[in-house]
Amino acid sequence: MPVSAKRRTFAALMKRILLCLLWLLCPLIALMAEPRQGNDPEARRTFEKAYDMVYGPKGCSLRYDVNLIGLYKTHGSISIKQKKSRFSDERIDSWCDGTTVYNVHRKKKTIEIFDANSDKRDKYASKFKFSLDDFDYTMENQGQTILIRLKQKRGARGTVKEARVTLDASTLAPQHVKVKVALFWANIKISNFQSGNISDATFVFPRSQYGNDYRYIDKR
Repeated sequence: MPVSAKRRTFAALMKRILLCLLWLLCPLIALMAEPRQGNDPEARRTFEKAYDMVYGPKGCSLRYDVNLIGLYKTHGSISIKQKKSRFSDERIDSWCDGTTVYNVHRKKKTIEIFDANSDKRDKYASKFKFSLDDFDYTMENQGQTILIRLKQKRGARGTVKEARVTLDASTLAPQHVKVKVALFWANIKISNFQSGNISDATFVFPRSQYGNDYRYIDKR
């Protein structure tokens, strides 16, 4: 096997091991977690405004760069409009029109089709849960930015244990997110953020762009 292929195989294996480890450790860490102190209603309101810019009805688009404790790095872009999404990274292009998901694996020349409400569309989707009510919120004004800290409450069932979200102080656009799942921190740098003016055409799968060299696999 060529060296480059071995590296890709090792990177994919490391990603799977890390994600599975995080999933397995989550229940244990939840049981061990100490009670969190402090909660600022203004911090939560500010966070909810930023959250709505991302997941609200107007939709958003952004570029992200992820660094998982230095062991796994990736980048890509995503557009979101409630149940609709358009996603692209180093390996996959994905469209979800709210009903059907099309995942295009460029190197494999395959297109997987899923029901939009199925966890099968992403085998890790069901393992990473998040609720606004899971956390206590605190906020720190840092001049041009605002830092909001989220710490999970005792008894919360989500897998995100802690988060630190940096927002633009003027627009509340997200700039950086640091998330702790189980024992590990993931750093997510956000750029090219746009809230609103996201056309529904963005989420329509362009079937005509993929010819006979692509194989369709229907997993609905």
